[in-house]
Amino acid sequence: MERLIGTVSRGVRAPIIRQGDDIAEIVISSVLDAAKCENFELRDRDVIAATEAIVARAQGNYATVDQIAADINNKFGHETIGIVFPILSRNRFSICLKGIARGAKKITLMVSYPSDEVGNHLIDLDALDEKGINPWTDILTEAKYRELFGYRKHTFTGVDYIEYYKELIQKEDCEVEVILANDCRTILNYTKHVLCCDIHSRFRTKRLLKAAGAESVYGLDDILSAPVNGSGYNENYGLLGSNKATEDTVKLFPRNCEPIVKKIQDGILERTGKHVEVMVYGDGAFKDPMGKIWELADPVVSPAYTEGLEGQPNEVKLKYLADNDFADLSGAELKAAISNYIQSKESNLVGSMVSQGTTPRRLTDLIGSLCDLTSGSGDKGTPIVLVQGYFDNYTK
Repeated sequence: MERLIGTVSRGVRAPIIRQGDDIAEIVISSVLDAAKCENFELRDRDVIAATEAIVARAQGNYATVDQIAADINNKFGHETIGIVFPILSRNRFSICLKGIARGAKKITLMVSYPSDEVGNHLIDLDALDEKGINPWTDILTEAKYRELFGYRKHTFTGVDYIEYYKELIQKEDCEVEVILANDCRTILNYTKHVLCCDIHSRFRTKRLLKAAGAESVYGLDDILSAPVNGSGYNENYGLLGSNKATEDTVKLFPRNCEPIVKKIQDGILERTGKHVEVMVYGDGAFKDPMGKIWELADPVVSPAYTEGLEGQPNEVKLKYLADNDFADLSGAELKAAISNYIQSKESNLVGSMVSQGTTPRRLTDLIGSLCDLTSGSGDKGTPIVLVQGYFDNYTK
């Protein structure tokens, strides 16, 4: 009988992960137990994905506020630190900022506006227009910002992030000055020692600051890129991708994930004979049109994945074929013509009209986004996701 179901994404429940757990074995057994319980079979090219959070928990990849403070002090000494472009997030940045402030004497906090890098808004664009403010050129002091816009709380969290971050820094006996600007080089009017806290634009920010005469420039990816006083670390991303664990600790982005995805892939092959693909995933890469928040606060969607997930989709647009190449066909004839076209399509459709409107993104970003939406970030208890049929097409 013809298969009538395409891609299926299943959230798989797993035990609560603790440091030292064999995360690969837990993922394997959880998927196999789910398949047995729900009466479905694994197939070749299924995708098994595990959240970065459970991998990092199993690794025990954590750091304390004091360990962050020690690394900050190692890198900046007693210089005034310019913190540039932090995202507005209690979960993502507040504990990091607490550690930074504990390791510093004075901070100039430069916040982008009207929103941070991932879309958390301080001010609406309409409010800027009303006040005649140009965010590309105008530099606002905290006093000027309050004069123009008052105290505004984030729509979702109910937090005034200017006030929240300022108080957090002051509680660490650190002096603070707040400004709002969108040219990273503005910070050099206040200090020549800068910590870049942006995520996806960090390489450009560092380059511009160094060219403009900054004396020391680091990013969050340079903080805890190696162990400090017994801390966890991430050699590639440092504090980027970290999350609040407790009021005094953060869980870092997992490291050395390649052996884990390979072990899961090999384990499934050994026990089922099926060759699956495996990935570790974090935030999905999508934007909420209502809240205007871009979800991707992690440095990448997937820090590790098996070889079969490399690349982009190579797909044709069915409706384009139906409306153009085979406009005179219908029914079984149309289905056969489209199926034959798909089976003989070129291996690289970049620039081809027949692929227009398909999604030219990396497979790991697309599948990772699907997994993030499937598992959610709350109490579903499904940190493992099984995706079946993703690589199927109309002919399968």
